[in-house]
Amino acid sequence: MNNAIKLLFLMLLFWSCGQKKVVQAPPNIILIVTDDQRWDAIGYAGNEIIITPEQDQLAKEGTYFNKAFVTTPICGASRATIITGLYERKHKFTLGGTTLDSIYNRKNYARELQKKGYKTGFFGKLGIKNNGNLADSFSEHEVYDRNNKFKDHRGYYYKTIGKDTVHLTRYTGHKALNFIENTDSDQPFCLSISFSAPHAHDGAWEGIQKQYFWQQEVDGYYKDIKIPGPKNASDERFNALPEGVRKGFNRVRWYWRYDTPERYQESLKGYYRMIGGVDNELGKIRALLKAKGIEDNTIIIWMGDNGYFLGERQMAGKWLMYDNSVRVPLIIFDPRVNQHHDVEDMVANVDLAATILDFAGVNSKLKTQGNSLVPYVKTGKSPFKREALLIEHLWDFEPIPSSEGIRTEKWKFMRYRDIKAQDELYDLVSDPDELNNLANHPDHANVVIEMEKKLEQNITKYAQ
Repeated sequence: MNNAIKLLFLMLLFWSCGQKKVVQAPPNIILIVTDDQRWDAIGYAGNEIIITPEQDQLAKEGTYFNKAFVTTPICGASRATIITGLYERKHKFTLGGTTLDSIYNRKNYARELQKKGYKTGFFGKLGIKNNGNLADSFSEHEVYDRNNKFKDHRGYYYKTIGKDTVHLTRYTGHKALNFIENTDSDQPFCLSISFSAPHAHDGAWEGIQKQYFWQQEVDGYYKDIKIPGPKNASDERFNALPEGVRKGFNRVRWYWRYDTPERYQESLKGYYRMIGGVDNELGKIRALLKAKGIEDNTIIIWMGDNGYFLGERQMAGKWLMYDNSVRVPLIIFDPRVNQHHDVEDMVANVDLAATILDFAGVNSKLKTQGNSLVPYVKTGKSPFKREALLIEHLWDFEPIPSSEGIRTEKWKFMRYRDIKAQDELYDLVSDPDELNNLANHPDHANVVIEMEKKLEQNITKYAQ
């Protein structure tokens, strides 16, 4: 080696040793959960009627999961799964008197981030009765939901900003903006925003018989159109349901919302308008992130807490194992990736806790039962592709029959736990609307056996 080369080598060595390693700041994370927003209640999913420009833009810029599900199709149990990363069978929170174990106030994604220096916030509907102090997990928090003391629009209009009484959607957006504005730019934050919309205000049925209340800014949406009626809503489809379902809350609430063409139009437009109100708040949040100069390091996750029947099978509500009830929108936008992906693999709410911790680079001992979705966001693919998904609704409540099932890409097997009813098997490839029950067809006996086996294996696995 001649002297010139030696000198160059030494110069490069000294230069490299003198360079400081650039450490990327931990990302901010915003988790937005809507109440009762089903998978196709967003323009990006192909809905040509609904007005959701902000969600559509987020999906175009980020990763859109076309087959996202909740493991339990009811608000409280689903939200308990989101925060803990555990199935209902493990965390054991349903509704109707159950309480989430206080240990989960210290074992959840927010608490793990807080221990790593994150400022954490929660505003809106928690939906979970618990025996702990939310301050164990959230630096700032305010929990509220629709006010059931009121049987009219005041169920959604009782919170104030200054002297103005505002819709809960606007109030939640206001709390989110204040949190972001008042967080130092050099401190990472994880903000959980939980909207009550577009949940119907059920108690209003007892008064004015209208259940959807929205902000004035979206009042003009859909006024001059007629929305097509629900698919598969014939008497035949309704009568094919088990008697316990036909007499349960899914049918009762159908009378509240969809039993006449006029009420169907009024309810569905109200539902869509309420989603539009939440969409507007997303736009305000993104504008503030940009104004504050932190949009390039802030991840946004958008998910519904359960699916929803909009008159299909002459039913309303959620709770059952059909895709109407368990399939939800999920968008993850990471500005650092700067690449769009459409994902067709099955993912679920149980994956969010692991995903959030992965984004934050937190090596935690928190044991979740989901998979991180970060690989999908980075590449559109994941080594943790889910081959089967356990779905369950374990609440012991007669008007909503308890049920459980297993879903693969091709098959869904489901059964009721406490009522007399046939098991159900659907070929999701040829029958995506789940109309042709193959459970008793002799040609599919082996499929039933295999799916029952998968279901039992998953029940055993996730109860531990």
